[in-house]
Amino acid sequence: MKVILVNGSPKERGCTFRALKEVETELNKNSVETEIFHIGTEPLAGCTGCGACAKTGECVYSDSVNTFVKKSETADGFVFGSPVHYAAASGALTSFLDRAFMSGGGKMRGKIGASVLSCRRGGASASFDQLNKYFTINSMPVVSSQYWNQIHGNTPAEVEQDLEGLQTMRTLGKNMAWLLKCIELGKQAGVTIPEQEPKIKTNYIR
Repeated sequence: MKVILVNGSPKERGCTFRALKEVETELNKNSVETEIFHIGTEPLAGCTGCGACAKTGECVYSDSVNTFVKKSETADGFVFGSPVHYAAASGALTSFLDRAFMSGGGKMRGKIGASVLSCRRGGASASFDQLNKYFTINSMPVVSSQYWNQIHGNTPAEVEQDLEGLQTMRTLGKNMAWLLKCIELGKQAGVTIPEQEPKIKTNYIR
């Protein structure tokens, strides 16, 4: 079992990284392999809706999105972490996820997902709602914790003082490991992901 934890902050080892590390530690304790994937600091283009990925299986922009989508084939779960910018996930992570799910959503369907947010003070719940929508549009079970998955602090040192936030991250890691094990046992018993019907799209303007 493997989980990829995506760091959507421009700071590779900032507050978001600290939150992800707390989740990762619990996953590792439960024998779950992990990888923290930093989206990088290079500008990330948003999805242009060109449709090329439907033919080639990858985005026309060759950057960290394609690297991640390729890695996602061997993962069983994902945690997307972001700082809060103007009560939303970072612009870079938003562009990253738009393109990753458009070009590689099929590789993540049926796998479990969770999001974590790092903020100085507010905006985390709105950002949490934003990120969870990527899972719910893609048939991905969403892993919960004991509270919304948010952590507070303006620096990693300040994050250490948010004891409830760190506990929330640990609980998330434990719950994710538990669900992964349940799914694995289900597979061994012949329980597989439901067959997907052909998609029906209803346009409201004709």
